[in-house]
This record gives sequence, structure tokens and C-alpha cells, in this order.
Amino acid sequence: MTGMPTRSLGALTVSAQGLGCMGMSHAYGASDDDRSTATIHRALDLGVTLLDTSDYYGGGHNEELIGRALAGHRREQAVVATKFGFANRLGEPLAIRGDAAYVRQACEASLRRLGVDHIDLYYVHRVDPDVPIEETVGAMAELVAAGKVRHLGLSEASARTIRRAHAVHPIAALQSEWSLWTRDLEDEIAPVCRELGIGIVPFSPLGRGFLTGRVTSVDALEADDIRRTQPRFADGNLERNLAIVDALNDIAARRGVTAGQLALAWVQHRGADVVPIPGTRREKYLEENVAAATLDLTAEELAAIDAAAPAEGVAGTRYDATSMSVVDK
Repeated sequence: MTGMPTRSLGALTVSAQGLGCMGMSHAYGASDDDRSTATIHRALDLGVTLLDTSDYYGGGHNEELIGRALAGHRREQAVVATKFGFANRLGEPLAIRGDAAYVRQACEASLRRLGVDHIDLYYVHRVDPDVPIEETVGAMAELVAAGKVRHLGLSEASARTIRRAHAVHPIAALQSEWSLWTRDLEDEIAPVCRELGIGIVPFSPLGRGFLTGRVTSVDALEADDIRRTQPRFADGNLERNLAIVDALNDIAARRGVTAGQLALAWVQHRGADVVPIPGTRREKYLEENVAAATLDLTAEELAAIDAAAPAEGVAGTRYDATSMSVVDK
């Protein structure tokens, strides 16, 4: 076990950096359960406690994978976070549900797949536009009262929705995309979270791997890799965005770290209430990411990073139009 520092998400204490497990089952090509399990175990050994999943990832496979990885004494080392809300499966028409009956149904299914008696942090994956958030969070609060869930979270919610949800039951964490090339929440959402004492869990803090510099062409990605369909990786946009990585590489080289570590450390420096969850299937990249959790950046370095990756300099939206329609709701 290493000296991974801890941070607070509301009343929940977790490692300063978590592990996003989505890619072990979903969106980035073929998976290898043995390799993924080894990576989860290595994360726990390094002091990473927060493991992030969803009932949507791999149609439930990701929760089952984590359940197997945590069987036995490993469960005590982990803070398990999962989500509900997507009633469709990948490839089907988008369907978001947040009605009380679905909340209860989804929780029972997740508990079963994870093989646990409680979920440490339970998120609304996307807000149902047809159901008041008060109904959704009210049903989640009943799960807390029943001992099936310990803490509540929201994902990709607007500032107004966060306020309404928090008025029903304390919200521990907001999970939304936040990185050098996705800074949408900085103007309104992050300040509201801080006003209410809600922690922030940035997903894709490395820009879906782009900010590591390891993605220079979609041709090298697997055929079913979701990045092939995302605007920022499209012809024209990709080339413009690579200029950001080139600039990060220059700064990183002077510091003796990788561009990915620099970008991840930038997220870690957004505040003591920020717990990024970079995802990886490989122990090598896990160890690289974990090292960034304790990488101190000077004010001058942070300013240089901001100048190298200005928010207005990113080409393309982060999702296609359908997926963008259900964020910040």
C-alpha cells in the first residue's frame, strides 16, 4: 500500500484519484477480464479506493467484473460507485429512466451483479427529462434508509438540478466530464457544488486518452472504439487538437513527466474536492496515472498548461448531437 492521499466527496472519504472501469467492458474495443482484474487489484494495492462503474457498461458486464475482482477481502478495500438511468443498451435508441420504480429495480440488479450488500456511491447516470428529479432522488433516499446505498450522486446534471436534488437528500458527488479540453462545468456547475459541499468526480480527465498523446489517428483504434464516432477525433478536428498535445509535451518534457501525467495533475489541482477517475485496462498506465495524484505543479506551470490548452482552442464537441442532448440537464 502506498501513501495515496484522500479527499472528501461530501461525507464520503475516498482516494484522491479513482479508477474508471468503463473501458474494461465498454466503448474501447475488446476486453480481457483477467488483465482488467489484475489492474483493479493493482489499483487497490496502490491505495486507489474509488472504483467507478455503471449498469450500462457492457450491459452489466462491468459490474459483474468488479464483483468478481472484489470477491473476498478485497471488498473492504474498495468504495464501489455505480450508476443507473440508461434503460437502453448500446446500439439501441436512447432511453433515460428516473422513475421511482425503475430506481428500485436498477439498484437490486446492480447489487446482484456486484455481489455486494450495499453500494457506496449511487449515481443518477443521466437525468430523466420526464420525471422530476425530486422523485428520482426521493427513491434513492429510500435506498439509503434501507441500507442498500450509502451516498448519492448525480452525473451530468445542471446547476438547477443539483440544487433541487440536494434539497431532497444530501448529494455527495457530481460526476461530469472535466479535463483540459472539456471545461463546461467551470462557470456555473462547479461553484454550485462548492456552495453545497458536493465533491466533483471528473470522468475522462485525459480526454478519452487523447491528452496522453497516444492517439494520433483513429485508424489505429479498434473498429468498435467509440472514439471513431466522436467529433473531436474526426478529420480536421483531430489535427487541430493534436497541437494542444504537442504543447503539453513540451511542458511535460521540461518537468520530466508525460503529457498525460501533466494533464491529469492539472485536474487534480482544480481543488481538494476534486477526485478524477481516469480509466485504463493496463497496469502500466494505471501506475502512470497514480503518480500524477501527487505531482505538485507550480503556479507558473499551471499557467503554462492553461495557455497551451485554452478552452476555446478545442475543435469539435465532446459527443454527437444525441449524446449531447442529455448532458447538463
